[in-house]
Amino acid sequence: MSNYSLVIHGGAGVLASSTMTPRLKEMYLKGLSDAIEAGRLVLKRGGSALEAVTVAVVSLEDCPMFNAGRGSVFTHKGTHEMDASLMEGENLGAGAVAGVNGFKNPIKLAAAVMQKTEHLLLCGKEAELFGIAQGLETASPDYFFNELRHQQWLALRDTNEVKLDHAVQVPNKKMGTVGAVACDMFGHLAAATSTGGMTNKKYGRVGDTPIIGAGTYANNKTCAVSCTGHGEFFMKAVVAYDVSCLMEYKGLSLQEACDYVIKDKLVKIGGEGGLIAVDKNGNISMPYNSEGMYRACGKNEEPSQLFIYESPEMF
Repeated sequence: MSNYSLVIHGGAGVLASSTMTPRLKEMYLKGLSDAIEAGRLVLKRGGSALEAVTVAVVSLEDCPMFNAGRGSVFTHKGTHEMDASLMEGENLGAGAVAGVNGFKNPIKLAAAVMQKTEHLLLCGKEAELFGIAQGLETASPDYFFNELRHQQWLALRDTNEVKLDHAVQVPNKKMGTVGAVACDMFGHLAAATSTGGMTNKKYGRVGDTPIIGAGTYANNKTCAVSCTGHGEFFMKAVVAYDVSCLMEYKGLSLQEACDYVIKDKLVKIGGEGGLIAVDKNGNISMPYNSEGMYRACGKNEEPSQLFIYESPEMF
């Protein structure tokens, strides 16, 4: 058996430390703690990396603090359009959905695409019909209503602006996402990512989250990656796959590859955000180039660590 590990994120582009109240911090940390422990329990019991990342992301989608599932932001039309994807590294199996509405857990819909179809990405109304046919749980608009998200939308509804869910007072931040990556005790890797997109987004905009190779990637030869950031730049840089390529073709370590992509390559083209990654040996990387990134990690029997800024948080 090899080392096993799990890393999760609740999005880059966090509230500035000067405006993070103790109550808000406690709520964010609880969401992270619940998700990391749920996923770690799967790995501890000998479950697969794919199951672990799915369970962890479901927990994050169920938490209204994060921009995915229940906590998804409002579109320009006052609705919710969610994207999600997952990938396993053994056979490069993957599934994704884009622009779906009404599903409690879009990551489960992405998993159904991978497991029940010959396709990789389904979008919009047809993806929703597929999900209903699979018996996946839906919810009314009331389930997705969040007063903070609603106020953010009202402030932007009559403008052409789009903003990050975490800090509406900070302009041009577009990084609300959740994700998980895992290495199970058999050395298999998996990654999963889910998002509600950007507040006040128009025209059916889709970011990097459901794009395999941009926002999500897993390959047992190298690593598993889940990204969070300004999606357009992550798509341009093919960030998730680029990390894997640097490891496979240039022989970089996980940390070297992640740091180069996030702190050098992405910065040079104006991209902001971060990623979480794990390699086939259970090594962990969590780089970002924004003020902070909601994240947590755990390896083997070591205690989980929770982060918002640079140093671990007590919870």
